[in-house]
Amino acid sequence: MRMRIFHAASLFGIAALLAAGMIPARAATGGNKAYASVDPFIGTAGGGHTFPGATVPFGMVQVSPDTQILDFHKSYGWAAGYRYEDKTILGFSQTHFSGTGHSDLGDVLLMPIAGAVRLDPGDPDKPGSGYRSRFSHSDEIAQPGYYAVTLQDYGIRVELTATQRVGLERYHFPADQPAHVLVDLRSSIYDYPGKVLWSSLRVRPDGTVTGYRITRGWAPGRRLFFAMRFSQPMTGHELHDLEGPLDYKGFAPPAANHPAERAQVLGRALVGVFDFGALKNPVLLVKVSVSPVSEDNAIRNLHAEMPGWDFDATRAAARTAWTQALSVFDVDATPGMQKSFYTALYHTMIAPNLAMDVDGRYRGPDNAVHQAQGFNFYSTFSLWDTYRAEHPLLTLIQPPRRTDDIIRSFIAFQHESPYGMLPVWSFDGLETWCMIGYHAVAVIADAYMKGIRGYSADQALKAMVATATYGPYGGLKYYMKLGYVPIDKEPEAASKTLEYAFDDWTIARMAQAMGRKQIAAEFYQRAGYWRNEFDPKTGFARARLSNGKFRVPFDPAAAGYGSDYTEGDAWQYSWYEPQDIGGLIHELGSDQKLVAKLDAVFDSKVNPKEFANVEDITGLIGYYAHGNEPSHHIAYLYDYAGEPWKTQERLRQIMDSQYAPTPDGLVGNDDCGQMSAWFIFTALGFYPVAPASNEYVIGRPFVKRATLTLPNGRHFTVVAERLSDANPYVGSVTLNGKPLNRVYIRQQEIMAGGVLRFVMQPQPNKRWGTSPAGRPYSMSTYE
Repeated sequence: MRMRIFHAASLFGIAALLAAGMIPARAATGGNKAYASVDPFIGTAGGGHTFPGATVPFGMVQVSPDTQILDFHKSYGWAAGYRYEDKTILGFSQTHFSGTGHSDLGDVLLMPIAGAVRLDPGDPDKPGSGYRSRFSHSDEIAQPGYYAVTLQDYGIRVELTATQRVGLERYHFPADQPAHVLVDLRSSIYDYPGKVLWSSLRVRPDGTVTGYRITRGWAPGRRLFFAMRFSQPMTGHELHDLEGPLDYKGFAPPAANHPAERAQVLGRALVGVFDFGALKNPVLLVKVSVSPVSEDNAIRNLHAEMPGWDFDATRAAARTAWTQALSVFDVDATPGMQKSFYTALYHTMIAPNLAMDVDGRYRGPDNAVHQAQGFNFYSTFSLWDTYRAEHPLLTLIQPPRRTDDIIRSFIAFQHESPYGMLPVWSFDGLETWCMIGYHAVAVIADAYMKGIRGYSADQALKAMVATATYGPYGGLKYYMKLGYVPIDKEPEAASKTLEYAFDDWTIARMAQAMGRKQIAAEFYQRAGYWRNEFDPKTGFARARLSNGKFRVPFDPAAAGYGSDYTEGDAWQYSWYEPQDIGGLIHELGSDQKLVAKLDAVFDSKVNPKEFANVEDITGLIGYYAHGNEPSHHIAYLYDYAGEPWKTQERLRQIMDSQYAPTPDGLVGNDDCGQMSAWFIFTALGFYPVAPASNEYVIGRPFVKRATLTLPNGRHFTVVAERLSDANPYVGSVTLNGKPLNRVYIRQQEIMAGGVLRFVMQPQPNKRWGTSPAGRPYSMSTYE
């Protein structure tokens, strides 16, 4: 079978990607404006956990500065390696997550040094210590695909750019001091003693430096191989094992592939120093490729994507890739909104990440090497977050092949998994088992219902059912037997029941569309299991015991370890029935009772200290916590109860308080693009409350005009007439000139192209969108 191999973002790589259809060849209206509007520093302070460094869309490398502290117990804020508040840079590593809560990576840290070399990383609280260097934001530049900074302690100007699998660094050394490049294989994001199980560093006869390391981090047993070349010859080098002789205690280190090579060191604390003397040409370049497979494959990646040394051409190619990707939208908005919008769009296209070499080989969840046949293997799937809005957005802004390849990666993962499950939270092809649910099924079903079907639907459905019936996972065996997850058998049981029920509904939707009636019936039944956790007496979702009784005592504000909920409480989770909000209204008793509950969520007086010890409950408006995903759909639920003007009010509260075009402009973790995808949809005026429904619930727009160039070449435009702070409410809506009185828009209406026009006004229109006939989908109504 023909294999699609993309050597992207080298001088010739953009043309290859355009020909392959992986970068949309769209009109560049607004493209340069879009590129110039992106500020990669947004989210690098506060809770955003983004990085400012260089990458290309969905690339395998993210070369970026690391400023992190070395104490693992205090490292949460450095999940992307960099914090805007810091004063020193430790070095520049090749791999980073964008916006995650937990973290890993930070592989192959490089630090250029002028003058004397110190091998210890130093103390970030003691500038001038170790090999780290002071820097100033006045010397920093961050653009999509490019980063630059001056290392003040060395007088070195550093520039970074990237292709898909290769990071390219350009160092401008002072002319009067010896130049060195330090490579530290000890350094890691979320570091702790013993994280590096084994590593190798060697210099090959032609001057190529290769190596690997095996870590027991978030994904135990992860292997990362690399190859590195310099643009000028070394005058010498030193390879250090700073741990000294090891007592292996039965651990067998991997054998060296080529023990006869000129220089190599094996160990768990390796540092290499590569010397270049006083350079006549003070500009030194280093290119670093990574591979999940082998050192030899890392060299192949290097040859394929960056055979030469043209930094400016590589930077220009990365800019072209980003300009093409960002030009999907042409937005007219205030300067701050425009910056936030395009930066959010940028953040939605950093992950998922390519996770295979140029020959199509990748490492799967069994930690074995596999061959991709006819698709690109992707990983970095923060699915508990991204199924909500990130993946639905990709179906609108990326060619269908991107989503096809993601789903084919899911299917391959499930086939190779020792547990026979689709990914839960995976990166580099390995499972972390982070978070709950089996939300890959929602991504697949959403794509299938939208007509994106470049994969075997039968294999996909089989993988979905296998995942949803794997009893040992997360209390599923009890859920299938009892109709809920019991809290005396499984922690966070209420959240698990609710999320499993939604996932089951998406399976049912796809099975029904495929004509698989028996599967559809089974999973529609399971999709109603959320009712087993809902207590009409208190009006909250609660966890039950194995004997069927609700756990007592009950406090709807109780959160954290040992509670009924995952990173939340009853105030945040009780409204998570996106497949059946009509059923929720029935359980509560009326539209007005849902509205009252939602009002209480936003209007309650809450002390943020109540959640100080609960991870990721941030961005509080009452009990609403925008910094974490369980709240993301809540503001849109007023539409289901016939009061869309309250959705409009709440969205304004959220947009005004939770986002800003500043380094601390993300109130919570961006979570591989989910926080940003929420912003994009909300700015446009609609949001996918229930992925796989093919409906987007209407809110209100925050941009004056936005034209989306769709994957099929058509254009869909949102217009907000009279939009201003003084006109925050929707007065009327038309679609292609015809009145739209329902509070949702369909996928096929967007894909057909056209104009969605809002007329904004100062007071609520309590007649628009209030009819029960115009409300969004609810399972109880249709199934």
